[in-house]
Amino acid sequence: MLNKYFEYRKNKTTFETEVVAGVTTFLTMAYIMFLNPFILSGEFAGTEKGFFDFGFVFTGTIMATAIACFIMAFYGKTWPIGLAPGMGINAFVAFGVVGGMGYTPAEALAAVLLSGIFFLLVSLTPIRAWIINSIPKSLKFGIGAGIGLFLAIIGLEIMGIVGDHPVTLVTLGNIKHPLVLLGCLAFIVMIVLEKIKVRGNIIIGILVFSFLAWLPMWGWTGATIEGGNSLAKFNGIFSAPPSMGYLFDAFEGFGTGKVFAGSGITVIFTLFFIDFFDTAGTLTSVANVSGKVDKKGRVQDIDKAMLADSVGTVAGALVGTTTVTSYVESGAGVKAGGRTGMTSLVIGILFLLCLGFAPLATSLPKEIDGAALVYVAILFVRNITDIDWKDISESAPSVIAMITMPLTYSISNGIALAFISYAAIKILTGDAAKTSPAIWVVAVLSIISFSV
Repeated sequence: MLNKYFEYRKNKTTFETEVVAGVTTFLTMAYIMFLNPFILSGEFAGTEKGFFDFGFVFTGTIMATAIACFIMAFYGKTWPIGLAPGMGINAFVAFGVVGGMGYTPAEALAAVLLSGIFFLLVSLTPIRAWIINSIPKSLKFGIGAGIGLFLAIIGLEIMGIVGDHPVTLVTLGNIKHPLVLLGCLAFIVMIVLEKIKVRGNIIIGILVFSFLAWLPMWGWTGATIEGGNSLAKFNGIFSAPPSMGYLFDAFEGFGTGKVFAGSGITVIFTLFFIDFFDTAGTLTSVANVSGKVDKKGRVQDIDKAMLADSVGTVAGALVGTTTVTSYVESGAGVKAGGRTGMTSLVIGILFLLCLGFAPLATSLPKEIDGAALVYVAILFVRNITDIDWKDISESAPSVIAMITMPLTYSISNGIALAFISYAAIKILTGDAAKTSPAIWVVAVLSIISFSV
């Protein structure tokens, strides 16, 4: 039956190959089940009032991932894509929307839901292609790199390498602490494993160095567990899954009307913008690897893939997590031979099998999680190589996006300032007529968002 539906022979693959591809992609993106609840719950700073509940988000992350992968498998059946809550977007929601703007988790989920619905509607119209083709490549890559730097500063703070300073704002943290050193080693090992092409390097680094932190390392000072010498508390491996505590809470978030205010519109636009271009970029990358780009440069069936992605975001908001997006790690499964939605089906099933690992997730030291976040940040920052550095009118706004996101601790601020500066430069250099109307729309909306 599966062979008839996914058409293995037509796509030059087999059931066994698709399973291997699904396992490969799962290993490369499994870290999200640990990092997403860690970021949204504010665990790195202790129990923060107002942030998301760790257990609820753990369950929501896995359920959203599985649902999105199943949608991709059975609707976008020619795409071997893994989907899950996106990195960068979750940090924006946690630190910018909930922590910075004072939204409740329900209100934040309402904004995610609306952005997903907007993405869904756009995916059904020609607007999709217009938007993709309207935003300059340099600006897209600069924003992507800026998100990476934003993740990097958060990751370095979580690891304890960067600390606060009243004059210089940031300074070197306590790098002599054993857990900080373990986090640094975990980061190095992740890089080395990637260099020698070991699949699942992130999850391997997280688990191995967390295990070392759980061991009673006699002679180490600075142990964090009372009555023992271990650096981190081990809470167990398996238990009954935590409740889906945020199920349909997005509807409750509409009650205050905050998402319909000026700031709420800015949040929704930012979520949409990041998800839309992240998805388009990921699908294009995977399409190039899997041979889904025709002679005219058009990506086959991209409409189905983007529609599945947008529906995944809607479903994710309803079960209690942030924007779901296609993962560039899917390229690992494609390289392993994945060519159909069967790969996505396998990924979704494997995530569902992890529902009971919440105790393990809560046992991971924040310094190790932070190391994984810095590693992911590097993957984003690599975008800078594709910026048009020969044309300063193109590269300057991209750099503005890159430096303002971490320094203002806001992805939305970085996007807004990049578009405003891009529009101003094009006007003053006489290139306004050559600039897409989309630039003016976003720039004006950005100015309005700063003035309200």
